[in-house]
Amino acid sequence: MIKFVGGFDRVCDLPNTQFAEYAFAGRSNVGKSSLINAVLGQSVARTSNTPGRTQTINMFNLDDRVMIVDLPGYGYARVSKENADMWLLRFQEYITARRQLRCLFVLIDSRIGPRDSDLELMHFCDLNGIAYQVVYTKKDKKIRENEQGIINPNEHPAMAGEIIETSSAKKTGIDKVRARIGIK
Repeated sequence: MIKFVGGFDRVCDLPNTQFAEYAFAGRSNVGKSSLINAVLGQSVARTSNTPGRTQTINMFNLDDRVMIVDLPGYGYARVSKENADMWLLRFQEYITARRQLRCLFVLIDSRIGPRDSDLELMHFCDLNGIAYQVVYTKKDKKIRENEQGIINPNEHPAMAGEIIETSSAKKTGIDKVRARIGIK
């Protein structure tokens, strides 16, 4: 059973649980909420075509054993610089201080490839020993030649070795994300 725990503005307000947490992060409009819905098999995370719709740390409890965390997007959202800076600080605080975090899924739009903000996040995780899994989203969409970019797992010590390619629409790669979380 999946329960929406809440949307939290501050890390200090997050529930203190013993459940392992798996967080989803990526640029605005990368498909975080769609991927979460596909992984959970239910429409629990709000999706939108408007970048920056997720503005709080949204938590979902799965069977009282795992927490799925939908983090605000970074990059493209049309918000004030003050709000963007606040999101970044909250994001960094979450991934560095949350002892329950088992894996950060770093989502990258396969049509665009990694951007500087994605690489900066990966570098931050590498420096701070935060385990992360790169997930390419929207694999069902047309990819422009030479746009995808290459990420070498050997250059990123905190990154899982395999990059997972997904399509929420076609359910491609969803089983690999579920396996990483430990759910069926």
